[in-house]
Amino acid sequence: MICGSIEMPGTLEDLKNALSGKRWISPHSRVIVVVDERSGVAEIIEDHARGVCLGGSAWSLYHYTRNSRGVFWSKREGPRLFYKLRLSGKGAEAPAGLQASYHPASIESVELDGDLVRITYSGLAGAGVAALGRCLAEGVIDTDVKEWGGGKKVGRATITVRRKEKLIVGVDDTDRSDEGATWSLVNELALELCRRLPGVDYLEHSIVQLYPQNPHKTQNCVAVAVSFAVPTGLVDRAVEEFCSSLRLNTFSKETGMAYFRGVQIPDPAMGFAKRAKVGMVSVEEAEAAAASSGISLIRVTGSRGLIGAVASIPFVELPDEAVRLPGDDGV
Repeated sequence: MICGSIEMPGTLEDLKNALSGKRWISPHSRVIVVVDERSGVAEIIEDHARGVCLGGSAWSLYHYTRNSRGVFWSKREGPRLFYKLRLSGKGAEAPAGLQASYHPASIESVELDGDLVRITYSGLAGAGVAALGRCLAEGVIDTDVKEWGGGKKVGRATITVRRKEKLIVGVDDTDRSDEGATWSLVNELALELCRRLPGVDYLEHSIVQLYPQNPHKTQNCVAVAVSFAVPTGLVDRAVEEFCSSLRLNTFSKETGMAYFRGVQIPDPAMGFAKRAKVGMVSVEEAEAAAASSGISLIRVTGSRGLIGAVASIPFVELPDEAVRLPGDDGV
């Protein structure tokens, strides 16, 4: 295919060859997509250019959120971006109405095709270059460059990635008065899980402040949630591996673990989590919130830790809000 005077690459390898040596291309480090078919949504996770471009990630969050018809939620954690979008219908892709400065970039569509997800990006000038940069990211298995961006030109490209499933794990009560820390243990176990199971990506880590006057607390009274992108068919094994490692490494006889499969966390879970931040709640209340929200529970060594495990799950995507104490804004 010829676009102006540039021959469009036919394969991903062709594209890599065509872009090699072009210093104005700064590749994205990674693109991951998790799909929740029950809710009809997908979540795109991008590590922006080289995984360090904070300016690019801030610009992308602002403009893709404003200008993409399917995006209904987004956040940024450093250079890592998260977009929740409604899945597009078959053949729903259509060029966005782009306008310099005001509407310079768009995620046009996110289409599910079996175990594959195809995302089409478009942008003016540098945003078109970013569409090409995503083609070079880890996780991308195929590309279709429709228009070559840069300068005053429009860039449009479709990338294909393998569909994954989002797994959120909550943990509480792993330490004792003289040893241990839940936040760091869970972080290490999350990293270890990714080493054990190729294809599993560690996405988020959130420390959730619970009611500080809880008489059962070890010290700071926090629970921890982490999330993963897991290849379809590996979720049960990922849960088993994480639970097994937690059981081997906890110091407490009250360790609880909860997990949720999906992108959209039901409202009852957040209602319970907010109550657990400002007052005492029971194991029975945690069980009821879990049952109404599709959250699964595991008594790793006991029951009391289930309270914090369930309460941490809705805050996995809100780490700055999760750490706030009662009396702070929004708590």
